[in-house]
Amino acid sequence: MKPKKIGLALGGGGAKGFAHIGVIKTLVDAGIPIDCIAGTSMGALVGGYYAATKNIRRLEAIAARFEPEKRLSPRATALDHKGAFFRDSLVEKLLSEEFHNIKIEDLEIPFAAVATDARNGEEVVIKKGRMVDALRASAALPIVFSPAEVGGRLLIDGGLSNPVPADVVRELGAEYVIAVDVSSRWLDRPEQMIEVRDMYSIITNSLSVIEYQIGKTILKTADIVLRPPVIRFEGLSFVHNLEILEAGENEAKYHLREIRRGAGYPKTYRTPIEEFMDFLFG
Repeated sequence: MKPKKIGLALGGGGAKGFAHIGVIKTLVDAGIPIDCIAGTSMGALVGGYYAATKNIRRLEAIAARFEPEKRLSPRATALDHKGAFFRDSLVEKLLSEEFHNIKIEDLEIPFAAVATDARNGEEVVIKKGRMVDALRASAALPIVFSPAEVGGRLLIDGGLSNPVPADVVRELGAEYVIAVDVSSRWLDRPEQMIEVRDMYSIITNSLSVIEYQIGKTILKTADIVLRPPVIRFEGLSFVHNLEILEAGENEAKYHLREIRRGAGYPKTYRTPIEEFMDFLFG
């Protein structure tokens, strides 16, 4: 069987998106190629960085020291004309330090970032232009960050239109789609819902419900859906980054056998988990 072209669809979820790094690390370490990537919000940030650098070790290092609260200073007043908690200039500065003037169309790995048109709610797939602009738009969570202007459109977080863009990565040419969903699983267990105690929790729960309803249909286009166990972590709390990364790594390791078979990709070696699964199931 000829190996299939593998695509990653990485969903939003704030800090829980560090699990995407663990998934990518597992695939890279197992010698499984990543041929194209589509991401939403945090998934776009992680996927875009890997597509631009192919440097998974650097991504791990970023996760280990990522403390946005030390660099993203809240606005001095809630009366700012854009009405968001964090200043645009600081967000763009952080992104520019990593991506400079890299353009999406120049990447070795085909990549797309998903955003949402703030005026009409339409999904906007960004496949060309500056990475900084695309990622800034894809991760523009309402209230937390202000909308981004790209191509004459006012864009906000892609999770509101396509939370895990499995269909988008297939359009990039993927023949075998691995979707990674880190944000909606708790809705199958209502008791895991974040306690409504402030405006942040209300926004978080509301957005998660919307993303869950939209994502149910889109995820059906994936060949396999990985759901790292990150229910208990909050999306805007960046204190358990490495634990979340490890959850993604373990989830991918558990499914490596299935991924290899589905993608038709030959084994170069077997991980201990793969050996155990082969022992059990043959």
